[in-house]
Amino acid sequence: MAIEAVIWDFGGVFTTSPFEAFRRYEAQRGLPTDFIRTVNSTDPDTNAWARFERSEIDAAGFDALFLEEATRLGHAVRGADVLPLLYGDLRPRVLAAMLACKARFKVGCITNNVTTGHGAGMASSAEKAAAVGEIMGHFAVVIESSKAGVRKPDPRIYLMMCEALNVAPENCVYLDDLGVNCKPAAALGMTAIKVSSEDQLLADLAKATGLAF
Repeated sequence: MAIEAVIWDFGGVFTTSPFEAFRRYEAQRGLPTDFIRTVNSTDPDTNAWARFERSEIDAAGFDALFLEEATRLGHAVRGADVLPLLYGDLRPRVLAAMLACKARFKVGCITNNVTTGHGAGMASSAEKAAAVGEIMGHFAVVIESSKAGVRKPDPRIYLMMCEALNVAPENCVYLDDLGVNCKPAAALGMTAIKVSSEDQLLADLAKATGLAF
């Protein structure tokens, strides 16, 4: 099937991965490597992270609930300490690739986010939020989990995007830095690209779209 749309995740795709910041935090505090990811992946549909991304709890509720969950897993880590780690550095080459895609295809963004920081990308400053806002302005459609009340990997959020863009899933490319979010996209028929590095993203996207970056 011909590609008609390219659908993007935001964090870890347009920005460096928050996992890098998580690991620095863990190393500084003597925590096990990937402890924060372990907390986030335990009871992934009902934990503090999931509930915050659906706006079922506020930042104070997340702080307390994350602390409870982390403590049960052996280390007392506050949710308020994790939130500042979410925003990475922007990747200009990825933005350029998205603009090249926009010249030929429909483009949309599905982001699991929370009501913290500045703007849709949860930026750490108003200046960074402005840069993120500029990127978001290029998309035909942006779906934020915190506003939609549904989050990846729930298949409904991908179908919401397809409906908004008026495309069939099999005519879409989908990019995300989390495999768990790529699986439902692939199951729906999308060409799913799991992002592990900037170079790999650009190479796989070029192969999927026929464009050169």
